[in-house]
Amino acid sequence: MPRTALRVCPLCEATCGLTLTIEGTEVTGARGDKDDVFSRGFICPKGASLGAADSDPDRLRRPLVRRDGQLVEASWEEAFDAVAAGIRPLVERYGPHAVGVVLGNPNVHTVAGALYPPLLLAGLGTRSLFTASTLDQMPKHVSSGLLFGDALAIPVPDLDRTDHLLMLGANPLDSNGSLCTAPDFPGRLKALRARGGRLTVVDPRRTRTAKLADRHVAIRPGTDALLLAAMAQVLFADGLVAPGALDGQVVGVEQVADAVRDFTPEAVADACDVPAATIRDLAHDLAGAPTAAVYGRVGASTVALGTLTCWLVDVLNVLTGNLDRPGGAMFPLSATDRARRPAGPGRGFALGRWRSRADGHPEAKGELPIAALAAEIDTPVRGVGAGRDSADGARDGGGSLGGGAGGGPVDGGLGESPLRALISIAANPVLSAPDGDRLDKALESLDFMVSVDPYLNETSRHAHVVLPPPPPSQSPHFDFALNALAVRNQVRYNRAAVPLEAGRMAESEILARLVLAAIGMHGGDPAAVDTLAIDRTLGKAVADPHAPVHGQDPKELAGRLTGESGPERRLDLMLRLGPYGDGFGADPDGLSLQRLLDHPHGIDLGPLRPRLPEILKTRSGRVELLPGPIADDLPRLTRALDESGAHGSRTPDGAPTGLVLVGRRHLRSNNSWMHNVPALVGGTNRCTLHVHPDDAGRLGLEDGGQARVTAAGGEIAVPVEVTDAVRPGVVSLPHGWGHDRPGTRLSVAAADPGANVNQLLDGTLLDPLSGTAVLNGFRVTLAPLPAPPS
Repeated sequence: MPRTALRVCPLCEATCGLTLTIEGTEVTGARGDKDDVFSRGFICPKGASLGAADSDPDRLRRPLVRRDGQLVEASWEEAFDAVAAGIRPLVERYGPHAVGVVLGNPNVHTVAGALYPPLLLAGLGTRSLFTASTLDQMPKHVSSGLLFGDALAIPVPDLDRTDHLLMLGANPLDSNGSLCTAPDFPGRLKALRARGGRLTVVDPRRTRTAKLADRHVAIRPGTDALLLAAMAQVLFADGLVAPGALDGQVVGVEQVADAVRDFTPEAVADACDVPAATIRDLAHDLAGAPTAAVYGRVGASTVALGTLTCWLVDVLNVLTGNLDRPGGAMFPLSATDRARRPAGPGRGFALGRWRSRADGHPEAKGELPIAALAAEIDTPVRGVGAGRDSADGARDGGGSLGGGAGGGPVDGGLGESPLRALISIAANPVLSAPDGDRLDKALESLDFMVSVDPYLNETSRHAHVVLPPPPPSQSPHFDFALNALAVRNQVRYNRAAVPLEAGRMAESEILARLVLAAIGMHGGDPAAVDTLAIDRTLGKAVADPHAPVHGQDPKELAGRLTGESGPERRLDLMLRLGPYGDGFGADPDGLSLQRLLDHPHGIDLGPLRPRLPEILKTRSGRVELLPGPIADDLPRLTRALDESGAHGSRTPDGAPTGLVLVGRRHLRSNNSWMHNVPALVGGTNRCTLHVHPDDAGRLGLEDGGQARVTAAGGEIAVPVEVTDAVRPGVVSLPHGWGHDRPGTRLSVAAADPGANVNQLLDGTLLDPLSGTAVLNGFRVTLAPLPAPPS
C-alpha cells in the first residue's frame, strides 16, 4: 500500500512543503502540502519532480576510489582510508592552507551541509575557502557587514505587507526567489497588486516577473548602482529623505548626501539608458508609498559594481524610513538564531584580513574568490620553478576542532605553497566558475582531491575519492540558512521519509568521518564530532549571562537533549537556546525538537518584527551608512559614467555598436543541478542565446541558427533564439550548462549538454570589495556559424 510522508523541498530557496507518495522505498509522487504553515500547498515543477531526482539511476550509490588512474567502487572503509592517507601528509608537509575547501550552494539545503563544514574548516585551520557565494550573493554579505556589522544580517522585503516593491535584477517567477525565502513568490506579488500595491521591475530582460509589474524599466546591464545613486540624489535634492523611526540609529546620512550629489538623473540617464524623468518618478514613487522595499538580486549583484549596488539598495531603504519596519525591508529571526539580547556596539566587520597567494585577492567573510581557485592551484611558487615540491610556508595544522579560518590574528597570507589538495562538497566549479577549461586542467594536477557529491560530474570526475550522500528522501531536512532569510518567521523539520538504503551512509556520518580523516583523527567515532560541538556550544552558553542556561551544569544539560542522532541532538540544542526556545525548561511553551516533531506541518512564529538596534554589531552600535570601504570604492561609480559610453555607443541609425551578455534562470533549473532529470529538461528549458530581432538582423543571425560568442576568456557556440524579451544591445544565456566533458556519468545532461557561458570569462573581472565574479553585463561579440552537419 502506498503511504505518504511530509518533506520540505530541498531544490531551491522557496522551501515549499511537499506531501510525498511512497511505494515501498520509492517516491512515486509529490504534491504541495496544503497544511504547511509557510507554503500552503504551493508547488513548482522542481518540487513535483522530486521523486525523479531522488531515484535518478545516475546517482552514485557507493564510494569511488581512484586506482591505476580509474575511479572504481570501493567500501566506505577503503574510501576514508584513502582520504586520510591523501590529506594528512600534505597538511603536515605544506601546512593547512595548502588544502582548499570548496562549498557549493546545495550545502544550504541539507542538515549535514550546514552543520559539518564549519567543523571541517576549524579542524583543518585552512584559510583556503572558496564557495558559490562569490558567484552570487557575496556583495550582499559585504554590504550588510559594513552597514550593520554582521554579514549575515540581510534584510528581506516584507512581501506580504508592503505597498510598493522595487525589484532590480531579480526574476522570482523563474528563480522562486533568492536571499528572500518565500514560497509562492508569484502569488505574493499578485497579492501585492491585488491590495493596491505597486510592483516595479528593473531588468534588461522582459522576464515573466517584469510582465507582471506595473512598471518595467529596461536598464542597461551593470548600471543599477548609477540608477540607485541618482534616486538617492533626488531624495536629498527634493527634500524626501525621511528616516522616521531610524532617526538616532543611523550615522553618515550627510556623508551619503555629499557622495551622491553629482549623480543627478540627467548625469546618469545616458549611462543607464533610462530617461531622467523616469528616474525621478522612481524616487518619488518610493518616497511616497505608505510602505516600500527595495530588493536587488543576482542581476544587480554579479556585476562590476555589485557591492555598491547592494549597498545603495539599503541606503534607499534607510533614507525612506523603510528599513526595519513592517512593509519595508526587515530582518528575519530564525528559530536557530541566537537568543535575543541587549543591544550594544560590536566588533564590526573587516575585509581583507588575508589575501590569496597567487593574485593577492582579499578575503571577504572568510572566503577567497572562487574565480581565483585555478590560480591558487596552478601558479607555481615564485622563484622555485614549478613549485610542486616546495614546502615553504609549512606549519602544523589540524588535529583538533579548535581554531578556525576566521579567528584570531592573521598573517596576511596563505604561505608559499600552491593548493595541493582540495575538498569539494556539493560543488561543481568547473561549470559554475569562470574559465572552466583552466580549472579543469588545474584540478587534474592536484596531489589529492575528495568530492562529496551524488554525481560524477564535471568537477568530481577529477577526485581521487568520491563520497556520495544519499538522496533527499533518505535524509532529514531543516533549513538552517534559508529560515534566516524567510519573509515570515516559521520553523519546520522532517525526518527521512525513506529508510537509509543498504550500503549507503548518512550524509552527516560522511561529513563527520571526513572531518576526522582530514584533521588526523581517522578511525575515531563520528558521533564524537557532534558530542564535541554540543559540549562547546553548551560551555559557551552557561558562561553567557544573557543565555537562559547561564550558570547551569553543561553535562546535565547535554543529558537532557533528545533526538535519534547527533544532528538531531544538535538541532534540539539550537532550538532550545534560540530566540523562541524553551531554555531547557525556562519557557514551557518554547521550542524544542520534540515540539517540532509534534507539529509535522511546521510552527508559525509570526510576521517579521523590527529588530534594530539589537541586530547591529557595528563598532558604533548604529547603522553606518557610509562605511570606509564603500567610500573608498565610490570613485569606480564615477568612472562608470564615462566607461558606460563604450557599452552604450550607437551607430548613426541608433543601433548599439557593442553587445553585453546577461544570464537567465528557468523555473525547472537551479544552476547545474537539474539537467539530469528528464522531466526538468527540454521544452523551453534550453541553453539558447536570446538575441533581439534588431541585433539579429544587423549581425546576420537567424532564429534556430548557430552563433559564435566571443569574450575575453574564450568562445563558445550556441543556438540562437531571436526574441524581443531582451532589449537591443543585450544578449542572454543561462548559467550552469556545458555537460560535454568526458568522464562524467550524467547520461541525460550529456545528451543535450548546452554551452558553458562561464568559459567566456577569464576570471579577471571581479567586484573588488566582494571578490564576486562579474557574470552579468560583460562585453561579447557575435558572429553567425554554419549549421552543424546533420
